[in-house]
Amino acid sequence: MAIFPFILVSNTAAVNDQTLIYHEKIHLRQQAELLIIPFYILYLLNYLINLTVYRKHGQAYLNIAFEREAYQNEANSTYLKNRKWFSWYRYL
Repeated sequence: MAIFPFILVSNTAAVNDQTLIYHEKIHLRQQAELLIIPFYILYLLNYLINLTVYRKHGQAYLNIAFEREAYQNEANSTYLKNRKWFSWYRYL
């Protein structure tokens, strides 16, 4: 879980999971560009809209724009170097 400026992990093994860490770094970038609080507001709104559309938590969560961007790019270690500002917007 990313809460700017920290990445919180549930166990020590997760610290070495580079895919997980990179996924969370993408969220840190999203939070920074939206000045943190608006990120959480948009995240929640996107989830609630998705929940009405998909009617299942899992599908609603996976279709949050911020999660879609992070999951799609978590294995690309150069993504953040080349990422344009507000790239999450393309995943709406």
